[in-house]
Amino acid sequence: MIKLYSFGANFGVADPSPYVLKVDVYMRMADIEFTSIPDVKNLQKAPKGKLPFITDGNTTIADSQFIIGYLQEKFNVTLDAHLSAEQKSVAHLIGKSLDENLYWCLIYSRWIADDTWPQIKQAFFGSMPFPLNKIVPILARRDVISAAHKQGIGRHSAEEITIITRETLQALSILLGKKTYFFGENPSTFDATAFAFLSQLTLVSIENDFTKLAHEYSNLVAYCENIQVKYYSELSL
Repeated sequence: MIKLYSFGANFGVADPSPYVLKVDVYMRMADIEFTSIPDVKNLQKAPKGKLPFITDGNTTIADSQFIIGYLQEKFNVTLDAHLSAEQKSVAHLIGKSLDENLYWCLIYSRWIADDTWPQIKQAFFGSMPFPLNKIVPILARRDVISAAHKQGIGRHSAEEITIITRETLQALSILLGKKTYFFGENPSTFDATAFAFLSQLTLVSIENDFTKLAHEYSNLVAYCENIQVKYYSELSL
């Protein structure tokens, strides 16, 4: 049995990490049986210091890209069988754009923007005993701000980050159009990635400038709602 080590459901989605959610929904789309082990303490034993990671017997795989690659090979997943070589190439490149670009916009919106930070602080650190619940959030946020500055997104203004986010959402909205999934009427690996990121802006209970922006794209909202209903019936919209 595959075990997925995650943070656990929060803010109305199965996991507040798009990388964890990507693997989770991928396995649901591919009908791979697994069990989720939700606990923020999983970070302490994560091979690369980040979630997700999976275990399959004595085998441990970390990083969503390598996890999905492992699952594709082991279970001979055919999610992408209906894609042409060109579509697979486009899916790969857009997926990396979400991984490396939209992700940092999401991080900014949650960990750096002052209007949302209190919700994140309470969700992740509120259950800690005093004085850890005062000290740890400060240190964690400082590390995120430092990482965002080194990556580059932290050097932009809020207005500039909003522009980056809007351009990404607009491009995705145009690509999706009126289709059920990005490459037709059946899900592909890319849809696992797209849903994992878009749902963090369209389905979450968090309300900020970035989630409001995402809701301007009705087809992206409907796309996420449809996947949520199909694969996460236990979660209310």
